[in-house]
Amino acid sequence: MAMIEVTSVVTGSVWKIEASIGQRLEPGESIMILESMKMEIPVIVEDGGTLRELRVAEGVAVTEGQVVAVIEE
Repeated sequence: MAMIEVTSVVTGSVWKIEASIGQRLEPGESIMILESMKMEIPVIVEDGGTLRELRVAEGVAVTEGQVVAVIEE
């Protein structure tokens, strides 16, 4: 099984985590929502898989390109 690192597309903060470890996610589902400049940006799963690791928590600042989660295909 391949492990895929999911990265932040913007610099901002984690507003809300919507998925939990071990949850099966379909393509297009949101793992979390980031807040940047008062905009909400979802972090979505492109190919689907099982969420194996969250590397951030709600309220934590993130930078563009930072790994925020790991998905197992």
